[in-house]
Amino acid sequence: MLREEIINRLEIHEDSQNISSNAVQNERHTQNSNTESSNELEPSSRKEQGAKASQTSRPTSEPIKAFPLGMVLKACPEINDYGPGGAVGSWRDLMSAAVVVRSTLGVSPSAYQEACEVMGQQNAAVAVACILERAGHINNAGGYLRDLTRKAARGEFSLGPMLMALMRANQDAGRKVG
Repeated sequence: MLREEIINRLEIHEDSQNISSNAVQNERHTQNSNTESSNELEPSSRKEQGAKASQTSRPTSEPIKAFPLGMVLKACPEINDYGPGGAVGSWRDLMSAAVVVRSTLGVSPSAYQEACEVMGQQNAAVAVACILERAGHINNAGGYLRDLTRKAARGEFSLGPMLMALMRANQDAGRKVG
């Protein structure tokens, strides 16, 4: 019952964010063609799901679904345990699992919400999956997520290198065990 409520809330939130994201993205395109100041773009770029703040500034996080789900699950296999029925088979499953993991790791709802607003829901879920994968090496998961969120807002964080490092670590661990 709790899982269903979480899924319903995620769907409602995703639908409302998709509507507002489309409006923000349209606004951004208009601004980029009519202004040279990146300061005017900062408020809207923070709400976009991984769009660039301007053509000349550093990129922020990747666009939504920038990485295949299979790649995310290869880099972060532990998230599967928190998916519906013990598996993650879709982005929706990953986002549901991330909500459970957020709570398990002691990440506050406000820290996760801010990550969703800055990175986009799917990228925030991927970040939580990455944090879960390295939980033994992270003292404060909530503080770490907040730090990643601040870096993403400034365009100083990308999920790509984090995912690649986890994939390499998992491959190396597999070679040592096998």
